[in-house]
Amino acid sequence: MSFPIADWPDLPAALIAEVREFVRIDHQADDDAIDAFLRGAASLCEDFTGQMLIVRSVTDMLPAPHVWQKLKRLPVQSITSVEYVAANGTAAALAVEDYALDIDSDGIGWIRLHQSDGGSRIRVTYSAGLAMDWDELPAGLRQGIVRMAGYLYANRDGVDAGGPPSAVTALWRPHRRMRIA
Repeated sequence: MSFPIADWPDLPAALIAEVREFVRIDHQADDDAIDAFLRGAASLCEDFTGQMLIVRSVTDMLPAPHVWQKLKRLPVQSITSVEYVAANGTAAALAVEDYALDIDSDGIGWIRLHQSDGGSRIRVTYSAGLAMDWDELPAGLRQGIVRMAGYLYANRDGVDAGGPPSAVTALWRPHRRMRIA
């Protein structure tokens, strides 16, 4: 359920420097490759933890029954719009009194229509993520991303040293959110 790597917010130079220091290189010639490996590592982290790292805007298309439905991404920070989408694809904003919203203590966003025609869909736009930027990311997640990017950099030529370091999993596991689909 990852975003395309190109959709990630810009990486700070300090994060690229952390990877350079971790893999013990003293030149900047591979910074573009390190940037790509960091983006890949961050995407793997999101997939492993089940949470978006950096707050970004998300849009979900959902069926429109008269029941509570979970939004797909975690942790939800805010729900910004709800639109009715007709079968022909036209969209119209729903009035606030037409639906109920909730963000529970686990960061799960919920929506329920008060009335439904049974055949329409709704488009929900919301913000989700753990931190506003890379510097606010929990230290364990950030260090795991740096280690994973370093592993990917060191093994970029296809030489596998036995799989990703177990330290990465140990750093990410406390933040893992399991969901039953």
